[in-house]
Amino acid sequence: MLKTEEIETFTQIVDSGTITAAAEHLQLAKSAVSRRLSELEEKLGVELFHRSTRKMNLTDSGIVFYQQCTQILDDLMEAEFSVTQSHQEIRGKIKVAAPLSFGLMHLAPAIFDFKKLHPAITFDIDFSDREVDLIQEGFDVGVRIAELKDSSLIARKLAELSTVVCASPDYLRQHGEPKKPEELAQHDCITYSYLERPELWSFLDKDENPITTTVQQIIRVNNGEFMRDAAAAGLGIIRQPTFIAYTDIAAGKLIPILQEYKSMPVNAYAIYPPTRHLSQRVRQFIDFLAERYAGKPCWEQCLSC
Repeated sequence: MLKTEEIETFTQIVDSGTITAAAEHLQLAKSAVSRRLSELEEKLGVELFHRSTRKMNLTDSGIVFYQQCTQILDDLMEAEFSVTQSHQEIRGKIKVAAPLSFGLMHLAPAIFDFKKLHPAITFDIDFSDREVDLIQEGFDVGVRIAELKDSSLIARKLAELSTVVCASPDYLRQHGEPKKPEELAQHDCITYSYLERPELWSFLDKDENPITTTVQQIIRVNNGEFMRDAAAAGLGIIRQPTFIAYTDIAAGKLIPILQEYKSMPVNAYAIYPPTRHLSQRVRQFIDFLAERYAGKPCWEQCLSC
């Protein structure tokens, strides 16, 4: 049976990047750390690291084992927390994945505030618009902005996000303002390339009838802030969530258009794997986000001012 110190030593080698750094962190001799690793690999019957480089790169078996070990150590910490004083400060690491623009503009301030409330919490954050595999990549929680497909993940709604079509005053003066979605085919449009069909923009008319139109794409890009800035520079029309566009709309750099046509609503969710119990720290973090975004979010309030 594996010993706790073997698991702790292995995870520290991974986190530190080298045996030398792990030994310094654990306050052990380098030879002792190397011996523990060798004994662990012998017990398991597999190599956990590639030995061909100076950096300790995990093998495929090592990646799987590391994810399991971090779960074991988290569970031990959680068990200790559950039987100690209920007022004890939550501690440990929360690994978070979130979309880039929403993450930087709205999740980052929430993380700062949560960290101030719980200084013993550490974060490992991936801000990216790619759709990460929470289970395979070992994330505790992800923030996803989409209509979720069937999934083994558990989702908690954080906020309903509205979408706005807008362009700069200069663009509208030069090219005119489209009055119907179909007229977008005659306009320069900037689209979000991570969508399955970026050129198809769907709306609901006043009677809730769906309308889908094919727009003319002059720029396809995978970042919403670039889209906003390109539209503010007069390059074309964008359709994007208000949580990105609201600052430029409030400043008069972008003008909402086609407002009588609604875009399909999209929600922001906190998602997490159901493979084990939700730790106290992750549960508190999700509760914190849900409370923060409850009601009418700040980006919607600014638009109605």
